[in-house]
Amino acid sequence: MNVRDAVEADAERLAALTGAPADVMRNLVHDRTVRVAEADGTVTGFVSYDAVDSTVHVTQLEGDAELCERLLAEPRRFADREDMEVELLAMESDDAAKTAAERAAFRRCGPGPRFDGDRTVRYRWEPTA
Repeated sequence: MNVRDAVEADAERLAALTGAPADVMRNLVHDRTVRVAEADGTVTGFVSYDAVDSTVHVTQLEGDAELCERLLAEPRRFADREDMEVELLAMESDDAAKTAAERAAFRRCGPGPRFDGDRTVRYRWEPTA
């Protein structure tokens, strides 16, 4: 598996993974840091994130638990270099993201905001001293 920066040509595949319109995914690629995982030339998952103040916010995470765990290393690596924390909001129903967060040394910090009435769980990761 290869992890690389997303390019605009990935937007259609990201849309297929998320069910979001391709235009939305194209904007995501332009507006955020997006890293994709690909196997045999096919994008199988991705992570998007941005930094605000002293926190890196994971804005989307797609893939199975093992892949998501690997992808979470990307914002963690950035945050560690910049001495920032990472925050992830996982949908309560997204077992892959929650499992990946716990395996990737994120600590569960309680409930997050609701999105379209669905509950989220807030996770945080802090760099080592």
